[in-house]
Amino acid sequence: MALITGASRGIGAATARQLAAQGYQLLLLARSAPELEQLAAELRADGRRVETQVLDLADPSAIAAGLAALLGRGLAPSLVVNNAGAAYTGPLAEMPVDQWQWLLQLNLTSVFQVCQAVLPTLRRQGGGHIINVSSHAARNAFPEWGAYCASKAALASFSRCLAEEERCHGIRVSTLTLGAVNTPLWDSATVHSTFDRRAMLSPERAAEALVSLALQPASQIVEDLTLMPAGGAF
Repeated sequence: MALITGASRGIGAATARQLAAQGYQLLLLARSAPELEQLAAELRADGRRVETQVLDLADPSAIAAGLAALLGRGLAPSLVVNNAGAAYTGPLAEMPVDQWQWLLQLNLTSVFQVCQAVLPTLRRQGGGHIINVSSHAARNAFPEWGAYCASKAALASFSRCLAEEERCHGIRVSTLTLGAVNTPLWDSATVHSTFDRRAMLSPERAAEALVSLALQPASQIVEDLTLMPAGGAF
């Protein structure tokens, strides 16, 4: 059983399809009800059990209740994919604090909240695997991407610390570090970019890398997997 955040489109939807093909039942979480239900219907038609929960991870007060509702349906995930996230472009000196807090909530704090919600279940089961989707921006500095870089750097550090704390419970934590991926993120009102999206990774290739992490045997762990477009960083 796999739980995926940001599952309605992009990398999340591609990962859901590929995990379903590997035999996983799915717990899918996203803020867009129509897209989420369309994907769920597609996967159910192939014989998979799929449970969904509409939840906006930008609202910290809604996360605990939303996850409790999803996990309360008698399905316990062994794999948790924290894929949901957002981006913001603009100079740090001019960034409104509410936009900073919104971005940190989505890219970092919501991951912390999801992990807190699922850890008791994973511990009871004797282990599990958490995969956090990060970016090469965690390791690099890009002008006007400072808030995004900071959020992803913090996510990478959080993932390493969580791995150390939960190893004794049999819980593994991996990070998938991605270069630019051609997803709806680039169409967001908070992102302004002239990058050539044709040169980016596809969501399907990113999902393949994520699934390869998920399929590692419990006796080993790939702590971080980095996948970049052949053209390098944009």
